[in-house]
This record gives sequence, structure tokens and C-alpha cells, in this order.
Amino acid sequence: MAASARDSADAAERVVDDHDGWASDAEMDVEMDVVEGDADRRDGGADGDDEYLLLTRIRDTSAAEARAGKDIQGIPWERIHIARQDYRKARLEQYKNYENFPQSGELMDKLCKQVEKSSKYYEFQHNTRSVKPSILHFQLRNLLWATSKHDVYFMSNSTVSHWSSLSHKLSEVLDFSGHVAPAEKYPGSLLEGFSGVQVSTLAVNEGLVVAGGFQGELIGKDVEGCSVKFCMRTTLSDNAITNAIDIHRSISGSLHITVSNNDCGVREYDMERYQLVNHYRYNWPVNVISTTLGFTLLFWFFHPYLTFIGCFHNNSTHP
Repeated sequence: MAASARDSADAAERVVDDHDGWASDAEMDVEMDVVEGDADRRDGGADGDDEYLLLTRIRDTSAAEARAGKDIQGIPWERIHIARQDYRKARLEQYKNYENFPQSGELMDKLCKQVEKSSKYYEFQHNTRSVKPSILHFQLRNLLWATSKHDVYFMSNSTVSHWSSLSHKLSEVLDFSGHVAPAEKYPGSLLEGFSGVQVSTLAVNEGLVVAGGFQGELIGKDVEGCSVKFCMRTTLSDNAITNAIDIHRSISGSLHITVSNNDCGVREYDMERYQLVNHYRYNWPVNVISTTLGFTLLFWFFHPYLTFIGCFHNNSTHP
């Protein structure tokens, strides 16, 4: 019975994994009472193949369907013989998150106030299975941006794409699969462009989309435009990964972008002249940048108990 349960759980895991990437092949080992022979039907012949295709066929889920009882991820739990709550319970018990510091999650649970779960944080509206962001590495940040309640920009393989939840349309914004080069000539912009860019961070604001790469590349394009506006290389350091980008207005109202790289540098560019206007150097790479009212805040995260916050204007840092 245990072997049959494990086979069925593996079948369920395969379906769940294809639906939303919940688990990898080696992450779950769930033993539950199920209908025997299900795994045989999955693996045995055309009937099993047809059933599997039916289970994993792309389906969207609306708010009305969710209220009527449909799973918001479109997973047909009634057909894979394992209840959602049982699968989730087993996954929470067995899945291990990556931690730089062992047991940091458990320690933070003891120090922090626990969240009350009696209220709704949000209400489900729509889930589409046709839009699939992709992340090169689990530590990468800012590869998905929401510029409004209905507009989302994200990386999908080597392409920056836009999804509108109003029109349900997916469109390509910037393709990095080949060669990218600027169509306009500006001082400091590399006319030869780049090839094979691996995007590590993304920012979209003020009608501009800017992507940063693993080798210090910086590529910008108007959201509504057809061609690349500029290509820059922020640093030639061996440790050039672009950590964060912030698109913002300066105190004078001109459009600027601020970029942090793993070389411990933070650089500010004037997007009207495409020129470097400030270069700040620190002892550690800056993880996050946020600019408001002309003040740029910098954040360094070392471990759950030590975070430094810095400010451009007085060049200070505070834990």
C-alpha cells in the first residue's frame, strides 16, 4: 500500500509541478491513502497519456470560478486523489528553503510577532497559465515589475514581456536572445551594443524599461518604442553583476537612473544626456535602491539581524 501511495503521490507531484512549479522531482515523498492503480493508468498506454494531457492542459481561472470552488491554480485535485490541504501540509513539513544562516527562519519566528490570519490580505481576481516568467538564478531580484494594477513586465527566458490583465494580451518588449544595439547615438552609449546578455535585474518606470546584466550591461528602451535607446557598460570589474536599478526624477525634474553593481559601486545617470553624474563607492555591494523626493536610500542585507541603510545626500549608513 505504501508503494502505491508513493506512486500516486509522485503522479500528483508531476501534475502539480507542471501546473505551478511547486516541487521538483526529489522534494516530496508523501504517503497517503489513494485509489490503487492510478499510477499504472498514468504510465500505461494511450489512455494514461490522454488523461495526463487533460490534467495538465493550460486553463485560466477567473474569480467567479474560484468562488465556485475551482482551484485558483487550475490543479484538478479531485482527479489526482490527494487533497490540496494534505499535499500542502506535507510540502510545508518537508520542503527546505535556502538559508545563508542555518535555522534563521526559526529564530526570526521567535523574535517577530506572528501574523494574524483572520483577515484577507488580497482577493483573488484571475490566474493565467499562458504567462510564464523565468528566473535564471533563485537569488535574482526585480525581474518582475507591476507599473499599474493591470500591467506587468517580466523576464521570460531571454525576453522582457508585458502582460495586460485587462486585455489578456501578452506582448514582447525587448528580446535579448540575439544582438541588441541602440538605434540612436549618444555620448557614452555603445553603438556596437551587446550579444548574449543575461539579465539579472529589471526596472520599468516613467515609460522606460531598463535591464541590467551579469557583465555590467545596461540596456534601455522606451516602453512604447520599437528600438533600443541606449547600451552602456557600468563597470569592467570581474564582479559586475547588476543588483538593482531605480528609475526616478531628480530634484530638478530630469529623468535619472541609479544602478548598483556587485563591484560595490552605485552610479547615477542623467537620462536626458545619457551621462554618468555620480559614482559612489562603498565597502559592500548594495542590494536594493529606492529613490523618493530626491533622496536615494541604499540597503545592504547581511543576515536576518543586520541591515544597513545609507543615504546619498549625507553619505551615511545606519544599522
